[in-house]
Amino acid sequence: MKHTGLRKPFALTALCAAMAVSSVSAWAVTDQEILDDAESTNQIVTNGLGLQGQRYSTLDTLNVGNVTELRPVWGYSLGGEKQRGQEAQPLIKDGVMYLTGSYSRVFAVDARTGKELWQYDARLPDGIMPCCDVINRGVALYDDLVIFGTLDAKLVALNKDTGKVVWKKTVADYKAGYSISAAPLVVKGKLITGVAGGEFGVVGKIEAYDPKNGEVLWTRPTVEGHMGYVMKDGKKVENGISGGEAGKTWPGDLWKTGGAAPWLGGYYDPDTDSLLFGTGNPSPWNSHLRPGDNLYSSSRLALDPDDGSIKWHFQSTPHDGWDFDGVNELISFDYQDGGKTIRAAGTADRNGFFYVLDRTNGKFIRGFPFVDKITWATGLDKDGRPIYDEANRPGAPGEADKGSSVFVAPSFLGGKNWMPMAYSQDTGLFYVPSNEWGMDIWNEDVAYKKGAAYLGAGFTIRPLNEAYIGVLRAIDPKTGKEVWRYENYAPLWGGVLATKGNLVFTGNPEGLLMAFDAKTGKKVYEFNTGSGIVASPITWEMDGEQYVSVLSGWGGAVPLWGGEVAKRVKDFNQGGMVWTFKLPKDQVVAQR
Repeated sequence: MKHTGLRKPFALTALCAAMAVSSVSAWAVTDQEILDDAESTNQIVTNGLGLQGQRYSTLDTLNVGNVTELRPVWGYSLGGEKQRGQEAQPLIKDGVMYLTGSYSRVFAVDARTGKELWQYDARLPDGIMPCCDVINRGVALYDDLVIFGTLDAKLVALNKDTGKVVWKKTVADYKAGYSISAAPLVVKGKLITGVAGGEFGVVGKIEAYDPKNGEVLWTRPTVEGHMGYVMKDGKKVENGISGGEAGKTWPGDLWKTGGAAPWLGGYYDPDTDSLLFGTGNPSPWNSHLRPGDNLYSSSRLALDPDDGSIKWHFQSTPHDGWDFDGVNELISFDYQDGGKTIRAAGTADRNGFFYVLDRTNGKFIRGFPFVDKITWATGLDKDGRPIYDEANRPGAPGEADKGSSVFVAPSFLGGKNWMPMAYSQDTGLFYVPSNEWGMDIWNEDVAYKKGAAYLGAGFTIRPLNEAYIGVLRAIDPKTGKEVWRYENYAPLWGGVLATKGNLVFTGNPEGLLMAFDAKTGKKVYEFNTGSGIVASPITWEMDGEQYVSVLSGWGGAVPLWGGEVAKRVKDFNQGGMVWTFKLPKDQVVAQR
């Protein structure tokens, strides 16, 4: 596997080197640019099109009146046999697109022509253990660096001009099951990352690094009982135990292998100066082995970006027995209530409930189902805690090889999984890619062994309907009302983009890039990319024209873990292609 380098011979002369050095200050991505990214139209320098992750663009040149004139202008192949799932969101800076591909690869591409500028391939060891395909979800840009995480749990910083390694840092031991698949986040001059590996009994953690040299600045474990640290004068200084002490909500020593991996990364809310991260499943899945709430698994956390201290938490599935996680993105938004501005945050959980929280303190405001069928709980109490139907918790194995099996909806792949939703500042609606499926699930005995799967459960996933699994929903977070829906035969696994042009973009495993009227849900555009879309679309302005890009390449967790659902997608072709579209200047129409 290629370690680094340019795909074509490249000689950097002394003159070119001098020009590159002199251009760094002009190109360099600054903290202010990162803060302003949600308002920027000619570049995208954050995952989520802004630190709050709304995935909303203020561009309206492209709109419902002229979207039928959106045309492909170039396509770029990621090449080779390393296809599998392509889940990255590209970034754009000064006419260059930066994106990642499967197997921890990074590409720089001319955004005007699709011409490759450089490619970097990580040297992955044979023993990596990603649970859910060999995907990567994107890079971070800072100063003159392109930074990303790898499947063997490293952070790598590349020179933006050449793709050569500037620094490399090991975040965790991949032999214990750790990996990194999420795009890092840069906040206040700090590079923030989480880790994956909850299926292997890892201890989740969120860490801050110096983006210029890779030195650790602070670390915060996301399992109760583990010590946090900050670096002062080159030394580790204790910064308090997560949760205050060990064993409060975990039995025995299970907190030492508790999971709760923040594998999807997070966002940042500048209004409250808080990092907003979700955490994954407790380990093992067999909940009878670990009575208690098992903090901070299946939760949303607000962290102080200066030292990693936990400000507040909200646990969506205490004592999770279905692998529902709590890792889905928490998106900041404001709304009016009785003349008062409410600083809220919304999240669509894998467990099937949509939660609206007060992002200043994590208090529960409201919650409601966003999928058609939920069987594991009968509702939420006044604090947002689920009211369990214990008959639908898989049974303890006891003397048998496995415990009693139950059918539960949604499945562990969730009412919504990793695929990011969008929030429109115009309609006030969230656009949620969701799925209607359930699972037969049972528990088994299991013991922890480093680097081995630590589930203690078995399952088979089943569709709930013959006609569709995926549903793109427009949801009003103030009322819980579903305003419109679009039903899709295969599961939806790609992200969503909303624009001021009254458009909502997403893709499906059948390969279609689709656009919908944000107010009515009418499909107004589609283009067949040739492979399933499990990535997140972007839009930006360049040379006075509006562009749209999306990565196409079928894969991800569904064909690996999908049970009977996988039969629906077994004939879908893999791929690895960036498709880029634009609205030509002569096709701009004033209709809205």
